[in-house]
Amino acid sequence: MVFSTRDHWVWDFWVADGGELFHLFYLHAPMSLGDPDLRHRNARIGHATSRDLVEWTDHGVVLIPGDPGEMDASATWTGSVIRADDGSWRMFYTGSRFLSSNEIANIETVGVARSDDLFTWHKLPEVRLSADARWYERLPDGTWHEEAWRDPWVFRDPHGDGWHMLVTARSRTGASARDRGVVGHARSADLSEWRIGPPLTDPGAGFAHLEVLQPVRLNGRDWLLFSCDAAHLAGDRYGERGGIWIAPAASPTGPYDLERAELLADERHYAGRVVTDRAGTSWLLAFENAGSGDAFAGRITDPLAISQRGPIPRLAGSRTLDDAEETP
Repeated sequence: MVFSTRDHWVWDFWVADGGELFHLFYLHAPMSLGDPDLRHRNARIGHATSRDLVEWTDHGVVLIPGDPGEMDASATWTGSVIRADDGSWRMFYTGSRFLSSNEIANIETVGVARSDDLFTWHKLPEVRLSADARWYERLPDGTWHEEAWRDPWVFRDPHGDGWHMLVTARSRTGASARDRGVVGHARSADLSEWRIGPPLTDPGAGFAHLEVLQPVRLNGRDWLLFSCDAAHLAGDRYGERGGIWIAPAASPTGPYDLERAELLADERHYAGRVVTDRAGTSWLLAFENAGSGDAFAGRITDPLAISQRGPIPRLAGSRTLDDAEETP
């Protein structure tokens, strides 16, 4: 059964494996807003648990926006959860601050919260990361409607030397102001002190943004999973379908071959995450973008099977792509 709530839209999410339970953290906003486009200004982070990635128990809100003037004054957006070396948990999340109620301009900042049990979270205000103007576009540059620095995905260095953070960001330079989506990057030895570095990709790959980044390993190979809708494709990709994309990677930290990125699912599904079950099988979870009559669905799918038989992973056993009859 899909994960949904009766009176809230649900969209972006991330999953942490607590050993006994899978912990789902999800963005949600009340349907009483009327217009689903308003959900981004009113997002809160909720929490649910499951033993099998199918049946979920909802535990309600775990993180809310801060006070006026704070980095998350408007909304708490997408992130990731990892276990620190001391056994505690860290949630790296996006704080959004809209400059006014009638403008789309907003500033995005990465914040962090701490938990001992994955249920109760406390923000750590001493950890804040924002776009570094040496490499990344800032709102005063006037080239885009937001200061993009969101969707942090944190993971341990493949060689055990500290931690990496991938971030949805935009380059400060590039031939086309539209075609500047890049994979932002930061490193840390202790999850507290972070050093922001240059992006791991170049602008001009055909994406105004690469959202909800996740390095994944499928069929013995590394890939970069990300999302970009049709409205934010650029360059030679402009006019194509958007959705959930997958690109070959040399390692979890790149290089990523964005020129060879292909759709894993069109944008009827979005913000996909690869999650591995207790049997070691990898599945795709995503939120449903379009429901009845193309209205915003606002719920999270059951696990979708991924076929790894060909040169690039494909969805199998779902109605998302034209080759839906394929089986893993």
